[in-house]
Amino acid sequence: MSGGLSPSINIAEPRWDQGTFAGRAKHFFMVTDPRNVLMSNQTLEDARVIVEDYRKGIVKPGLSEDELWRAKYIYDSAFHPDTGEKMVLIGRMSAQVPMNMTITGCMLTFYRTTPAVIFWQWVNQSFNAVVNYTNRSGDAPITVNQLGVAYVCATSGAVVTALSLKSLAKSLPPIMARFIPFAAVAAANCINIPFMRQRELKYGIPVMDEDGHRLGQSTQAARQAIVQVVVSRIGMAMPAMAIPPIIMNVLERKAFMKRYPMLNAPVQVGLVGLCLVFATPLCCALFPQKSSMKVSSLEPDLQDSIRNSSPHTHTVYFNKGL
Repeated sequence: MSGGLSPSINIAEPRWDQGTFAGRAKHFFMVTDPRNVLMSNQTLEDARVIVEDYRKGIVKPGLSEDELWRAKYIYDSAFHPDTGEKMVLIGRMSAQVPMNMTITGCMLTFYRTTPAVIFWQWVNQSFNAVVNYTNRSGDAPITVNQLGVAYVCATSGAVVTALSLKSLAKSLPPIMARFIPFAAVAAANCINIPFMRQRELKYGIPVMDEDGHRLGQSTQAARQAIVQVVVSRIGMAMPAMAIPPIIMNVLERKAFMKRYPMLNAPVQVGLVGLCLVFATPLCCALFPQKSSMKVSSLEPDLQDSIRNSSPHTHTVYFNKGL
């Protein structure tokens, strides 16, 4: 390796300790940084070259450790960790804040009429379908038919939940109606993510030992990964869909909001964005990206295979997806 940069930096792992919540939070604040969406294709390609060259033992002359890590996080924000493919722009985690603040803000603003509820739930689930597919775990392909079933089921579930709750909310205080979008989104996440990743539930996801050697495919690991992602996604939506309605319920009584009702949507979108800037990385950090399971919790046949091929392995690791 040429240059002055140490060859021992492990860029296969995040820069900060992923065994602690604080370390995971720092990592995801970098991964979900909305500014990464603005990176040009050339910047992304330069980052990819730096990262892949470093892995091969080639270092750009004059490259500092901070520059290496910056390139690594730019690379991680745009390329899938398992397949290495460049991810669709709106499916990247760095697009979560700008996309979700717009969609969520509109869902919270236009919740009073049935057509508006249906339209914005459809938009939200269309976006979620792209995100779930883009950030799926492993390298297993998913068919167009599977994509279609997941999309239709999640969208239908969100719309039915929203309309059912909207009907029930007529007999409740007005502020309760403001929380209907959150209930619909939570229900849809419980449908959309498992359906979008149904192939993983059927065939499993790759599990590795501590050194990254692949030991097999596990459906038990897939179940754990999907549950963790569902919890993270619901947690991510909660502050953005629970705090702004309370604030807006107060603001809408003020004289200036009554005088300028057109401010409702941009104010709500801004409040949602402020919540998401923090909620997105903090909820992504609830569980390690490189999740783990005891070998004894895996399928019996995989347990036997691992005990035969790697008897000293007691814990396996896998990418849970986002």
